[in-house]
This record gives sequence, structure tokens and C-alpha cells, in this order.
Amino acid sequence: MQTITTIAALNAAIEEAKNANKTIGLVPTMGALHEGHLSLIHKAREQNDLVVVSVFVNPIQFNNKEDLAKYPRTVEADCEKLSSAGADIAFVPSVEEMYPEPVNTVYHFGPIEEVMEGPRRPGHFSGVAVVVRRLFDLTKPNRAYFGEKDYQQIAIIRNLLEQIKYPIEIVPCPIVRAEDGLALSSRNMRLSAEARAVAPHIYATLQQAVEMSEVEDVETVHDFVIDTLSSFHEVNGLDENLKFEPEYFEIVNDTTLQPISDWKDAKGIVGCIAVWLTGVRLIDMVRFR
Repeated sequence: MQTITTIAALNAAIEEAKNANKTIGLVPTMGALHEGHLSLIHKAREQNDLVVVSVFVNPIQFNNKEDLAKYPRTVEADCEKLSSAGADIAFVPSVEEMYPEPVNTVYHFGPIEEVMEGPRRPGHFSGVAVVVRRLFDLTKPNRAYFGEKDYQQIAIIRNLLEQIKYPIEIVPCPIVRAEDGLALSSRNMRLSAEARAVAPHIYATLQQAVEMSEVEDVETVHDFVIDTLSSFHEVNGLDENLKFEPEYFEIVNDTTLQPISDWKDAKGIVGCIAVWLTGVRLIDMVRFR
């Protein structure tokens, strides 16, 4: 595996691959890699001749400077995992390499950015779009791989491709979970042992919600998830500091991401959630239909 830190070296490697008519798969990451990321790399390995993985903590997608400062950085360990997983190129640029000039580009995505993450993280999706387009321009991939845990992000990137007219196939990959059901996330590293022990109840509650959806209406299922998580520490006699604080739970059309009020409102329906636990923001999603 090559570890590349400069755009010039990456350009040379990509040009060589293109001249050899190789297909390129891109896996954009912010590092702190886990089995979820590696599953994307394995999928890319199956479908492409050359697999490029970026490891870059993108500052312009963080609207919370404290969150940016606390984001785990484990580049050396990440590169070892990438090599074992079959990546051909690890692209590990500095902020200065990626953004030699101030970034003034702003993207807008209409209704799909006005729900869930959008209003709560102003500028986040524009920052994601800037870095993803930059990576697309640099790697010229045939396919790009993203995990479904960031479900709204996939919709944003598809919309971005419509705006910029790039013929790149977006490949969504299923959420990888720990044995106890917790969605794997780089942020899980920041959970204390006590918080890590209760965190799987987010997914357990979502699973109960899916079962309830067979007999209950949308509003009842929505309120069940919020109420169950909010009262979990009390019901189970846990300390106040282990309280789940749901930021949102939205039951939405899986294409438009707009909230539904009836199960008949859409053919495909997903539930997306963000929950704070001991100062760590965890997201997850589940499919209803």
C-alpha cells in the first residue's frame, strides 16, 4: 500500500491507473477506523482495480470547534488497518494541502438539508460537499463508498453529483454493528465504560419501534422512541450522567428525507436518530419499510 500525503503524488498515481484503464473505488474517511470503515474497503476491493482511501479530518464540516478538537486521530493505526484490508492508496493530506486557499464555496441542497442534521449543524453539509467534491476531483473514481449510518449524508452526496454532473456510482453499505447492536462509530472511542454499556439501548429501542410500526401509527412510534430513551436512566435506576438526550428522531421518506405522518405516505421509510450520551453525539438509523 502507498501512503500519499501530497496532491501531486496522488495525481501521478491516479493518472497511472487511468492510463492503464483501471477502475477506481474511493472510500472517504476521517480516520479512527473501525470494522464499519473496513467493510467499505472490502466492498470497494471487490468492485474495483484500485482502492483509494482518504484519511482526513475535514475542519470545514464541523460547526462545533470543541467537537473538532476532540475527534479521535489515529493515523498510524489507521494505515496499518488499511494495508491489511487491501487498500492500494491511503491519501493522508494535511489541512494546508487540501485547502491551500480559504474555502468560499457554499453548496445548497434544498429540502433534504432542512431536516434532521441540517438545522442542528449549520454549514455541515456544505463542508461535506466541499471535501467530497475535492476528493472526487483528485481521485476521479468510478465508484465511491459510504456507510448507511450517515443516511442523510448519502442523499446529500447524490444531490451533489446531480449538481456537478459527475458520472460516479454511489455505493451505500450497510451499518456494521458490535455484537450488542451498537452502530460502530469513531465517536464510540470517547464513551466511558459505563456509557458504552448502555449505548446499545439506542438500537434496541429502534428495533422495538420497527415491531410497533406494524400495529401503531407514526406519531405513537415516534413518541415511544423519544420517551423510552429519555426516561431510560430513571426507569433503570442509573445515574443522571448516563441519561440519553435525544436530539431528534425522524421517521422519513427514504428518498426525499421528508417526515411522514402515515405509514402509507411512502413506499420506503427509515427512522434516523441523534442521541447525546455523556457529551458524545451518537447517530443511528433503522428501516421500517
